[in-house]
Amino acid sequence: MKIKLLDNIKEFDKPLKAIEIAGNISISLQKSVIAVLINGELKDKDTLVSRDSDLRFITTKDKESFEILNHSTAHLMAQAIKELYPNASFGVGPAIEEGFYYDFDIPNVKLSEDDLLVLEKKMKELSNKALPIERKEVSKEEALEIFKNDIYKSELIKELNDDEIISLYSQGDYTDLCRGPHLSKTSQIKYFKLLSLAGAYWRGDSNNTMLQRIYGVSFFTDEELKNHLNILEERKKRDHKKLGKELELFMFSEYGPGLPFWLPKGYTLRRTLEDFWLKLHKENGYYVINTPIMLNRELWETSGHWDHYKEDMFTVEVPDGTYAIKPMNCPGAIQVYNNSLHSYKELPLRYAELGNVHRYEASGALNGLFRVRGFTQDDAHTLLMESQIGEEVSKIIALYDYIYSIFGLEYSIELSTRPEDYIGTIEVWDQAEEDLRKACLATGHQFKINPGDGAFYGPKLDFKLRDSMNRIWQCGTVQLDMQLPGRFNCVYIAPDGSKKTPVMIHRACFGSLERFIGIITENYAGAFPLWLSPIQVELIPVSLENHLDATKELEKYLTDNGIKCEIDSSEEKLGYKIRKSQMQKIPYQVVFGDKEKEDGSVTYRKYGEQAQVNVSKEEFLNLLKNQIENLK
Repeated sequence: MKIKLLDNIKEFDKPLKAIEIAGNISISLQKSVIAVLINGELKDKDTLVSRDSDLRFITTKDKESFEILNHSTAHLMAQAIKELYPNASFGVGPAIEEGFYYDFDIPNVKLSEDDLLVLEKKMKELSNKALPIERKEVSKEEALEIFKNDIYKSELIKELNDDEIISLYSQGDYTDLCRGPHLSKTSQIKYFKLLSLAGAYWRGDSNNTMLQRIYGVSFFTDEELKNHLNILEERKKRDHKKLGKELELFMFSEYGPGLPFWLPKGYTLRRTLEDFWLKLHKENGYYVINTPIMLNRELWETSGHWDHYKEDMFTVEVPDGTYAIKPMNCPGAIQVYNNSLHSYKELPLRYAELGNVHRYEASGALNGLFRVRGFTQDDAHTLLMESQIGEEVSKIIALYDYIYSIFGLEYSIELSTRPEDYIGTIEVWDQAEEDLRKACLATGHQFKINPGDGAFYGPKLDFKLRDSMNRIWQCGTVQLDMQLPGRFNCVYIAPDGSKKTPVMIHRACFGSLERFIGIITENYAGAFPLWLSPIQVELIPVSLENHLDATKELEKYLTDNGIKCEIDSSEEKLGYKIRKSQMQKIPYQVVFGDKEKEDGSVTYRKYGEQAQVNVSKEEFLNLLKNQIENLK
């Protein structure tokens, strides 16, 4: 058999385990391999290779190793739970972006944070035993017998095909249902930490049992673990809910869970972001519109949202029918398009909207500005001809490149394909996916496939942002829709005089203003750049009696020139005022005393710096205006 490696092809005259093939290449490689990619599929290193194949060996240096380690650590934790609580039943325990979790049910026992330390100790005992982690394949009937006392595993097994081969992984007395791959022994799992407890409904359904969930993380070295735990501590300091309260940006009320209230400073920040968005979209050929927040049920039935989304919609009954508060803006934009007849010469027609939408999110899922029930989507809906798709998607991606660079956010792209509950034909879907693929590649951007996660009306490009804390956020999206324009009888007059149905692109760069503000609040740790800061300059008179009036004159000068500033006219001591200004993370702090009053100068200190600089008020204003104009 021929085995294609990264840089050459080797031939073998008999089937071999992947780890044996690695040993044929070098002993050092054999010792470092933890898994193998066989024809693109991740497998255990002991997998038998019996035919021509492409192989790539996975070591701790490869990104796939983190997932394998954390999945194996999830099993180690489950084994520890089973030893401490023999009556426990288990849901699922996958590796995730930054670690792992496992869902479990312990009758009459609710774990606390203190119990995590006990679990960690038991996990270390099991790790020290160096238990082999062994894979076994069984029939569906055998699997049901093995897990007859675990209702959750049994439910998963029953949904499999009767002739399907099922893989199990065992370590010591513990056996789990799993596809793998895994590490080869428990002693390879050394540097881990259990982080938190949460509740999770079985299979995400609120009608099911609430299971307990433990989150954790695992690394191959102690240094990596310590670095990650330090990052987590830094994230706590940057928590936008904490900063939002300290900086007086927003609040929530028990009378409206998941519905943020914007305080004066927060609204100023939000409005600055909106103005930036509006200016940019007008410069890029978008017409800005506004559509009603509530529309008749018939519209949502035509769009398909009623069938696919009604459980998440807020509705109200009135004498002339059922109305729904919009969960999305697209049907409204289509009504605007259909208000008049359009020629192909007008296309693409770009409608942009800061649309206020509402979706019912379970109370347990609400999380500050990250997960709310009412939010503003920075939406745009472009109606165009199929021949214009590539060029238009390229322009959108260029726009995203610019916007995200302003905030120092890098991103990757995922192509989300046809979901199970799609509308339209497979042929149209296939064409739409191909059009998005080509358009993305034409811009020089790579992407990975996210199968089955498209919108019900079309495939999409999802933009995954990475912040300063190395977290991934789903924000921007570009959705190609070949369904809704036809449902609403949208047409344009083609060059030959016939009426044709346009294609629609849905896109949002922030995704949600609320969520994006939460993200950048944490990304900047509350120290917003000057152009975005709700208070740009804090003015501190040394003496209220001697310097307040002159400070007010400086305030007027700056305010008249578009600078957002405030005076601390409290009776507190000067040192306290200076510290308070620093705590508020205001970009510039001006202390105004005798010298400044006498010569009309400004003595400022920039946030995060110790140096005090004395300049004329004109120089100070030019410094501020230059930063703001350059979005710094």
